[in-house]
Amino acid sequence: MLDWLYTAIAWVMKQWHALFSTFLDPAGGIAWALSVVMLVVTIRILLFRLFVKQVKSQRAMQEIQPEIQKLRKQYGADKQGFSQAMMALQKERGVNPLAGCLPILPQIPIFIGLFHVLRRIAPGKPGLYSWDDDLTNNAATAKLFGAPIASSFNMVGDKERAILALTGGSYTNIRVVAMILIIIMCFTTFYTQKQIQRRSGPVEGQAATVQKLLLYGMPISLFVSGFFFPILVLLYWFTNNLWTLGQQFYILKKMPPPGSPAALAKAEADKPRIDPKLLAPKPGAKPVRPKKAAPSATIDAAPDAGADTTPQDDPTPTDPGTGSTASGNGTAPGTGARAGGGSRPRAAGGSAGPANRGKRRRR
Repeated sequence: MLDWLYTAIAWVMKQWHALFSTFLDPAGGIAWALSVVMLVVTIRILLFRLFVKQVKSQRAMQEIQPEIQKLRKQYGADKQGFSQAMMALQKERGVNPLAGCLPILPQIPIFIGLFHVLRRIAPGKPGLYSWDDDLTNNAATAKLFGAPIASSFNMVGDKERAILALTGGSYTNIRVVAMILIIIMCFTTFYTQKQIQRRSGPVEGQAATVQKLLLYGMPISLFVSGFFFPILVLLYWFTNNLWTLGQQFYILKKMPPPGSPAALAKAEADKPRIDPKLLAPKPGAKPVRPKKAAPSATIDAAPDAGADTTPQDDPTPTDPGTGSTASGNGTAPGTGARAGGGSRPRAAGGSAGPANRGKRRRR
C-alpha cells in the first residue's frame, strides 16, 4: 500500500548516492551517510512553509494569552466552562493549537518509510524499490565507523546472521555506534523541543498538553525504539534534529516572540530614519520658526489709548425754568445737586466719576 512512499524515498537516496559516488567510494559508509543527510535536507526544504505556519501559530497563541488569563479568572474552578470559552476564543482569532505539530506529522511516514527500506537491506538480497542488485549490495555491506549501516543494536533471524558475517560475528562496533547515536538522538530531540517552547513562550490548555507530550514523550519513545533502528535511521533522526535546531534559530531571529527584547530591538531598527540634514534650511535660506498659539484668556473691552475719557454731562433732561431734573425734586436719582444745573452720573456705590475709572487697557 505504501510502496509508492518507499520507492520515492529510495529514489531520492539513490540520486544523492550517485552524486557522492563521483568522488567517494560507492560501497563506503560515508557516501551513504551523506545520502541520508541530504535526504533530510530535501525533506525539510519541502516542509519549510509548514514550519513557518508553526511559528505563526505560536505567535498567535502568545497574543491571546492576556485574554486567556482573564477567562481563567472569570471561570475559576469551572474547567469545562473555561475550556469551552478558550476554544471559542481560539476559533474567533483563527488560532489552531495543533499547528505546532504540522512539521512533525509529515515526517512520521517518511521516517517509517526509511526504516522499512533499510530494514529490508541485507547482503545477498535482490534489488528493491528502484535499486538494482549492485546498489542494494553496496548499501548492505557499507560500514560507518566499523558498523554496517543496515545493522541495528538488536537483530534477529537471517539478517542478524548475514550482518554479523561482515563483522566476524561481533556486535561490539554495531552496539557502540548505535548506542552513541541513540543517546545523541534523544538528547537533541529533547533540547530541540525545549528551545522551541522556551522561545515560543508559555501556552495554555490543549497546546500546553501537546508541548509537554512532545518534550518528554518523544525522547522516551525514541530511546526505547532506537535499539531496533538501523544505523542510518538513527543518523537520519539526529540530522533532522540538527536541522530543526538551526532552522528555529533562523526563523525566530527573523520573527522574534512579541514583547521580547529581540522583538523590541527589531521594531526600533525597522523605524524609518530621518537625516537631520534634510530638516536643516538650505544655504542662504532663513530658518522658519513655528508660530506660538495666541493666549486663550478673554481680553476685556477697553477704550483706545487716544480716546477722550472726559466724563460727559448727564443726558437726563432738565426743566428750563428751574434747572432741575425731570424727576421733579431738583436732583438726579442717586446723585447730589450740582451747581450750574448740570449733573454727573455716579457709580452705584456712591462714588463719583465715570464707570470705567480705574481700569487699564490690557495689551
